[in-house]
Amino acid sequence: MTRFHRFAVAMLAVAGLSTTQVNAQDTDIVDVAIGAGTFNTLVAALQAADLVDVLRGAGPFTVFAPTDEAFAALPAGTVESLLEPANKDLLVSILLYHVVSGSVPAADVVGLTSAATANGASVTITVADGGVKVDAANVTATDILASNGIIHVIDAVIIPAAAPTAVETNSWAEVKSAE
Repeated sequence: MTRFHRFAVAMLAVAGLSTTQVNAQDTDIVDVAIGAGTFNTLVAALQAADLVDVLRGAGPFTVFAPTDEAFAALPAGTVESLLEPANKDLLVSILLYHVVSGSVPAADVVGLTSAATANGASVTITVADGGVKVDAANVTATDILASNGIIHVIDAVIIPAAAPTAVETNSWAEVKSAE
């Protein structure tokens, strides 16, 4: 068993997460997210951004999926504002920053220092202190298979550096004035 596999099993055991997976041959990334029950905000955001059909496409895709708790940790009003039609471009950019082309299993992720995302920017990947981070988000579960790719669960919403955000500024007025 490789060091990463031991780490992944330990992480799952500590977090109390199950490695049981939905039948990946029949279920796309969106349906896996819906079925998990912990990605409701992500699914709502994908719907608002008109990205559901994209992530139901052939792929393959790797999605670093923030949980409902990750979205809840954003400053008050952030999610609601992002879901407004006027902020669709920003929402699309943020969501596509969580998507990497190709199916990249955890065993490969740990060998990377960065990955190009579907929004054109790259995320930073670090392996340290017994954990894996994508930008500032901790990877909490890995290798959730879908018919068109793979999901790795993260504990924070990651934000592309190029876009001003309420997360960075704590003010939607500043974000809206930049548009």
